[in-house]
Amino acid sequence: MDRSLRFSFGKNWESFVNKALTPERINDAVDSLSNFFGANDLENQTFLDIGCGSGLFSLAARKLGARVHSFDLDPLSVACATELKKRYFPGDGAWTIAQGNVLDMDYASSLGQFDLVYAWGVLHHTGAMWEALENVVSTVAKGGKLYISIYNDQGSASRRWALLKKFHNQSSKPIKMSILLMIAVLWLIHSSLVRLMLFQNPLPFREWAEKKKNRGMSVWHDLVDWVGGYPFEVAKPEEIFHFYQKKGFELMKLQTCGGRSGCNEYVFIRRQ
Repeated sequence: MDRSLRFSFGKNWESFVNKALTPERINDAVDSLSNFFGANDLENQTFLDIGCGSGLFSLAARKLGARVHSFDLDPLSVACATELKKRYFPGDGAWTIAQGNVLDMDYASSLGQFDLVYAWGVLHHTGAMWEALENVVSTVAKGGKLYISIYNDQGSASRRWALLKKFHNQSSKPIKMSILLMIAVLWLIHSSLVRLMLFQNPLPFREWAEKKKNRGMSVWHDLVDWVGGYPFEVAKPEEIFHFYQKKGFELMKLQTCGGRSGCNEYVFIRRQ
């Protein structure tokens, strides 16, 4: 793939870690992880963070007591996770960080198996999503849990979104900023009109900000990721469900984005 098309996730996460990460956001991430896995602590559990990004959820897992291995393809993301470890768990032998590629089956197989495997908003940005979904299987222990999120397939709307992402990534910095602001304004107008027709509070930004806060995220950095994130692939919930069912997994939890442009979240458990 042309390198100019690939979004610099690590650069965005570096900005988040240096400018937007607060103790409150860390606590929100810890609560989010605990709630979705249905456990108040992860003591004596092993946790694999695939595409660790900022390292925030590796940090959250470590705070919950898990032994953590984080990896990412982007060296800047690896540096972000390393920085968080240095800040909060310096010299900790229960948290390891490496540069690696989930599409490298040899690397994925070398990691061994984990009780909890986490890949939130990652696998659909690899450029070979179904191969990545396949490679993840070997990392989940029998009886272990797999927590992934994958962009929802909206048909032609998803294809148009992919074209916009490509154009954004090839553009100059001023044009990128213009696209970001345009998307934000159009989203606010559209969402406000829809909510008015449904006789709901016509201010969607507060709800969106609260949703991002619940995961410890920053609205601005999430917007940059949302617009720029490329490669970009999508899947319907039933496609993900059937794929992992055939691999010996059972669906434990599903949270959809309601058919909109967003991620569907899944927790699978691997049968014994």
